[in-house]
Amino acid sequence: MTHWYRSYAPSWLQRWWQPPAPAKPINPYRSIRPGPDIANAGSSAVLGVQRVDLCLADNHDEHHTSHFYAAAAKEALIVRRGEPFRLRIYFNRDYSPSKDAISFIFSVTDDNKPNPGHGTLTALVPHDGIDFLGDPLEWGAGIESHEGQILTVLVKPPATCPVTEWRLDIDTKLLGDGSRSYPLPLPIYILFNPWCPDDQVYMEDRDKRKEYVMHDTTLIWRGSYNRLRPSVWKVGQFERHVLECSLRVLGTVGHIPPAYRGDPVRVARALSALVNSVDDDGVLLGNWTEDFSGGTAPTKWTGSVEILQQFYKTQKSVKFAQCWNFSGVLATIARALGIPSRIITCYSSAHDTQASLTVDVFIDANNKKLDAETTDSIWNYHVWNEVWMQRPDLGIGQYGTYDGWQVVDATPQEASDNMYRVGPASVLAVKHGEILRPFDCGFVYSEVNADKLYWRYNGPAQPLKLLRKDTLAIGQLISTKAVLKWEREDITDSYKYAERSEEERSYMLKALKQSRHAFSRYYLNDNFNEVEFSMELKDDIKVGENFSVVLKVTNKSQERIHQATGQLNCDAVLYTGVGAHEVKTMGFELDLKPNSTEFVRMEVTFFEYFEKLSSQAAFQISAACRVKDTDYDYYAQDDFRVRKPDIKLQLGNGDNASIVSQQEIDIILRLTNPLPIALHKGLFTVEGPGIELPLKFKIPEVPVGGTAAATFKYVPPYAGRGTMIAKFTSKELDDVDGYKHYEIEPRPGDMLQPNGSHRSSNIIRRRTDVIP
Repeated sequence: MTHWYRSYAPSWLQRWWQPPAPAKPINPYRSIRPGPDIANAGSSAVLGVQRVDLCLADNHDEHHTSHFYAAAAKEALIVRRGEPFRLRIYFNRDYSPSKDAISFIFSVTDDNKPNPGHGTLTALVPHDGIDFLGDPLEWGAGIESHEGQILTVLVKPPATCPVTEWRLDIDTKLLGDGSRSYPLPLPIYILFNPWCPDDQVYMEDRDKRKEYVMHDTTLIWRGSYNRLRPSVWKVGQFERHVLECSLRVLGTVGHIPPAYRGDPVRVARALSALVNSVDDDGVLLGNWTEDFSGGTAPTKWTGSVEILQQFYKTQKSVKFAQCWNFSGVLATIARALGIPSRIITCYSSAHDTQASLTVDVFIDANNKKLDAETTDSIWNYHVWNEVWMQRPDLGIGQYGTYDGWQVVDATPQEASDNMYRVGPASVLAVKHGEILRPFDCGFVYSEVNADKLYWRYNGPAQPLKLLRKDTLAIGQLISTKAVLKWEREDITDSYKYAERSEEERSYMLKALKQSRHAFSRYYLNDNFNEVEFSMELKDDIKVGENFSVVLKVTNKSQERIHQATGQLNCDAVLYTGVGAHEVKTMGFELDLKPNSTEFVRMEVTFFEYFEKLSSQAAFQISAACRVKDTDYDYYAQDDFRVRKPDIKLQLGNGDNASIVSQQEIDIILRLTNPLPIALHKGLFTVEGPGIELPLKFKIPEVPVGGTAAATFKYVPPYAGRGTMIAKFTSKELDDVDGYKHYEIEPRPGDMLQPNGSHRSSNIIRRRTDVIP
């Protein structure tokens, strides 16, 4: 290998160290077998490295990396930056500090020209003792102990170290004689460290670290604001090849130079682009149609593991994904790398294509929405991510630093700096209407706080009429999984002030002043209030049942009779609010006596909506009305979905069953058919701890009122918390899921006390891994 001491080392090291004789270059991409070190001719007396004990169990435990597959399989040393790790070196003779010199050469594996100035190459000469391993922002090494032929050292990567795969060569030299070089046979993965106060991603709260870094299963909220639906997602950051894929894509897809892979802001921005495939052949290919031929429907994925394993193997974008899939995969990569991450759902989320901070809906004279003119949309829900980090690049603003949660969104909606990506955008900046702060704060602000405007469009030469302004519709029930609880946490107040509050309108005005496309706000209908309309929907309707749309019309005048005309519409839509298919329309005319109330009811049967229903069972209900002999128009629109059933999972003998690590139990899946028609070509898909590839069980037919069932044997791989995930699809009923959260007890013989005297705490260890 070629050394760099002459060019870059301090003068005292250049005088002391003479590099080994040139040897055949080592290909850093090939697997290096452990064996004799590389020596120059005539250097038999030079200290030689026979083997290196990477102290895998202790290092992985101390660095919170023992759950990674590569750690358990002893395929790599996985450590976190800013904290020391231990190496125990075995030489071919006794080590003599007075005549033997040793140095550690760390270099980034995929950097063709590693450079000390870029932080991708460093040489460490360990000093005696471990009390001080140098500045937190510098590499350090110290000798912990020396016994004959065995030398134990601690090595500390800097808290700003590039997060990537590293290689290590150990060079030894006999003063006045030759030298040797020993290439470490295993790679070293250095990750972000949310446990380290000097790391930019440091998270102080212990429970939050467990939830946002260590937990490998989470909940994603879907549905609509009036029918919230939690679905389970296997994050799977510790599974086979997931870490390797996460590290690799930073360079191969994200094109982050190795020197910048230690910057979490730059990494997060790259992740929001590389998870989608629009610009860079990234991990997932989006598809918002109902045609998923040639791939997997987004509703059929149960987690990130299968997606990332497939991409790692083929290096081709995986088909297909929608917003929660993009978010799930980004959360997996972020947690694998060590960046705290959580998945966020915003109900009634705006997609503002014009950066106007409004969502503009245009209605024609026949009360139909004009799709060509209506380029903005409101998604029933939209899912993105938050990542936790400091933001020194933003400085200090009026409200303090912009550290903490940052929005990143991998769903390709609008281009940012010529690439489809969003963020990282400071949540604090979004809340205070600072829409010009990097990156993409304005787009996120619109998603959670835009105003919804309904316009009457009567032709290109006619003026627009503002029918209605809704300041409450956008950005509802912003949700994430609660810390260490299987329930929803509402975080709406972290994005915006309470609706109708003085602060909310104040920051909206502030944002509008910064936008070049702000609409003037005015009201054409406020002077007429004698007739009041209110649309009513029953929330809890199961798929397979009929439902009703009800419009309540009240004449508040004590003297006048009013006539109202209009229509009710029910459209089946995608969850993005587009792609409408008319299910049913009903017109009406009412004579409203003074001080009276009338109800208009439209019944929608299962057989009317079934053939047009999207996979996520979403409807858009609208009412358009006019009061005769006035200039008053009313228009309202609401989202609605029918509820799908849950899969029931039984572990062992039931809820009180004892589940023990490494002991086989029976798992039973059950689903009752809720439809008035039979189900065909059913399929259960199951994921859980220790299940390397998803299990699949075919159910040919489920009759009306019948129950689909499947059973299998399962061996829990470790003690601790576990979550079993199930998904069901069929020709007639899709996107049905269920999950079971459970505790796995250790085997009685698995409780051991550590013997190593070097451990700093007397923690209990088990022969099996324990998920905290």
